[in-house]
Amino acid sequence: MADREKKGGLVARWLLGKERSEDYARSTLPTSRWALFWDIFKGRFGKLVLVNLLMLLTFLPLVAVIVWRMLAMSAQELIGPYGAGLGVGYPVIPNVTGVAELTVFEMDMLFFVLFIPAGAIAALGLSGGGYIIRNLIWTEGIFVANDFLRGIKRNYWNVLEAVLFFTVFLFLARTMGNLADWLIASGSPMTGWLIASKVVGYILMAFALLISLWMISLGISYKQGPWALFRNAVVMTVGTFPQTILFAALAIWPVFLAMYGGSLFSVIGIIILIFLGISYALLVWLDFSQWAFDKFVNPNMGIASGRGLYNKDKANAPRPAAAAPAAESSAMQEYRRMIIAHGKSKLVCRPIKPIDDDLEVYQLPESFSREDLQKLKESKQAIEEDTKAFEEEHKDDERYVEYNRQFEEAERALEDESGKKKKKPRPPKMLNKR
Repeated sequence: MADREKKGGLVARWLLGKERSEDYARSTLPTSRWALFWDIFKGRFGKLVLVNLLMLLTFLPLVAVIVWRMLAMSAQELIGPYGAGLGVGYPVIPNVTGVAELTVFEMDMLFFVLFIPAGAIAALGLSGGGYIIRNLIWTEGIFVANDFLRGIKRNYWNVLEAVLFFTVFLFLARTMGNLADWLIASGSPMTGWLIASKVVGYILMAFALLISLWMISLGISYKQGPWALFRNAVVMTVGTFPQTILFAALAIWPVFLAMYGGSLFSVIGIIILIFLGISYALLVWLDFSQWAFDKFVNPNMGIASGRGLYNKDKANAPRPAAAAPAAESSAMQEYRRMIIAHGKSKLVCRPIKPIDDDLEVYQLPESFSREDLQKLKESKQAIEEDTKAFEEEHKDDERYVEYNRQFEEAERALEDESGKKKKKPRPPKMLNKR
């Protein structure tokens, strides 16, 4: 019979594939962060594109500033007075040394200041899209529009802090770099120091980018104050520096492809950014961040690690024997105490007056007056007072005393087995689970 059923299901197995197997669901569950990334990328590709388009709406001011800067720079190359005296520039300037560098310095002062409010608007999209992608990594159900708005409400201030930190640092580094170029072109005697300061500034800007990425992932995953968010981001950046550089590069390569890839590759990079680039970057970075949180943060906070992953070893491992009460966790002891408390029946542990007297609730007639309402109220009060009097009179009866004593002894024994109550380890002040 079984063989016949197996042979008869050949066409069904061709159509349905491994889904007919009992182990199908478990065998396809991701067991590592790499597998989880590919599982989300392939299985939720449409949602990633939709989230990317939503985030792109908030990036439009930033894109507008970038395009405006590119057009302004191109126009300056055509009309600037860099060929003065040769008939290609106006007005005529006898000495054009440093004029190009001064122009770039003045223009970037404007555009890089505009990046700051444009980045604040883009933070709306990052907070909403990051919240959705974090839920995908945690394998939680999502509703794109609702969760996008919920993510903005929950995470915007943390993400805004990260974006402002990077854009302000970018403005300062770019301004100092342009100033160094202008001074060098003008013949400043401190050329070596100026070049060194420019290099150090760009290195610090790259480090600020890494810190900002960690601030975004920490701000989406945990509740924390502004200073704690920055401090934790610095700790995570330094503590996982090689991995941070690797995964930051894997996350934001479409941006560099669009900016520095040349004509053809820049077009490809822009298309990727429009439809998938921002979602892809967040997916790569938040997936890596969850690995780091599982390794360094969650165990110290008492939070379960491996969220969104299937632990094959844990599922197949034999269940341990029941532990002694003294070795049980505080959560299990509290659970047992709750079971004992819930087991105490309110109908048995205290006296309840039987209905054997002539007290009854006054029945309102079809047409009643204020006096009838007063009689109804007085009848209810009389029943309540009589019930309390009966309970007070019989509360010391042997059957109630014995019943309550048994539960009190059980609770006392449970406390004795658990030993002295230990204070629960508080999570670091900097991190609280969101």
